[in-house]
Amino acid sequence: MENFSFYSPTEFVFGKGTENSCGEYVKKYGGSKVLIHYGSGSAVKSGLLARVKDSLNKCGIPYVELGGVKPNPRDTLIYEGIKLCRDEKVDFILSVGGGSCIDSSKGIALGVPYDGDFWDFYSTDKEVKEALPIGTVLTIAAAGSEGSGGSVVTKEDGMLKRDAGSDLLRPRFSILNPLLTCTLPAYQTACGATDIMAHVFERYFTNTKEVEITDRLCEAVLLTMVKETPRVIADPNNYEARANIMWAGTVAHNDIVGVGRSQDWNSHGIEHELSGLYDCAHGAGLAVIMPAWMEFVYKHDVMRFAQMAVRVWGCEMNFENPEETALKGIACFRKFLHEIGMPINFSELGAKEEDIPVLVEKFGLGDGKTGGFVALSSEDVAKIYGIAAKATL
Repeated sequence: MENFSFYSPTEFVFGKGTENSCGEYVKKYGGSKVLIHYGSGSAVKSGLLARVKDSLNKCGIPYVELGGVKPNPRDTLIYEGIKLCRDEKVDFILSVGGGSCIDSSKGIALGVPYDGDFWDFYSTDKEVKEALPIGTVLTIAAAGSEGSGGSVVTKEDGMLKRDAGSDLLRPRFSILNPLLTCTLPAYQTACGATDIMAHVFERYFTNTKEVEITDRLCEAVLLTMVKETPRVIADPNNYEARANIMWAGTVAHNDIVGVGRSQDWNSHGIEHELSGLYDCAHGAGLAVIMPAWMEFVYKHDVMRFAQMAVRVWGCEMNFENPEETALKGIACFRKFLHEIGMPINFSELGAKEEDIPVLVEKFGLGDGKTGGFVALSSEDVAKIYGIAAKATL
């Protein structure tokens, strides 16, 4: 295990009706004027936005609103939010929605106190020195942004999907009521589950040795998702299954399962170009890319993939031919994704094999290589897209 420093300051408020206390938590963390940032009309139609406003009103906290966040959140709305916060002297951002809404809120939060273009933090390695505080009311278990310091947004000019990160972007509090996820369509629920599993796998496939504790934590989250995802798709109102998934999404990405070990993140980077170009759901893109990445890199550490197959998917270990076990595990993962309604290849996602050169160019390696579990060249990335394009069960 490697040396590490783990910092996760977010206060999580979990359970039924917890959104009714958001005003108290905004006040607790110093907010005196709030931007309520949300997505489509679902927060309005469900009555959630009204409950949030009522809670703020009861605490005497004024607010302004900015809706319209889309999946793969856009820089154009973030610029609008930055101007609104400056004009209205907002000092706290309350995100009401899923990961896209939270990521957009983080873009606004780092942009308000910054003299330059907020996109600098996403397009370069510029360090975040200051950001407005954020709180969240989560409506979908997926991205884990409610407990992380990361943010992913899309620049509309060129549809470039890029990320920024800082501990200053970790929410001060996150309200997690599993009941708020019960109205999600099965496809969105499955996309979220896929994203959660991908966050774990990005950490699970590591070159660091002797990390049994985090291996087992990763496997526990994965096993939870394997059990609970089919249950909520069959019964969307299964509160207990929803609750387990919602907390799994947070644990998967606040890095408790990733400390002390090297991590990969190439699958996320490769997928970002898919959802950037085609505007598909991030989880759906990961369902296509992650098994393809696994097939391309598994020989780097056959026994780690065999371990996944045995511990997560219940495959029998073939000690004479561990490669067979490793491949069975990857096949089980792809089959699971198919069974919960996820696409498994380009055609099902709506992507085009002839666009692979464009995707590789947008990935931006040139003649260089990535880091990660296996360092990838542009040629390698093209091969992974190729596997994903033609994948079958």
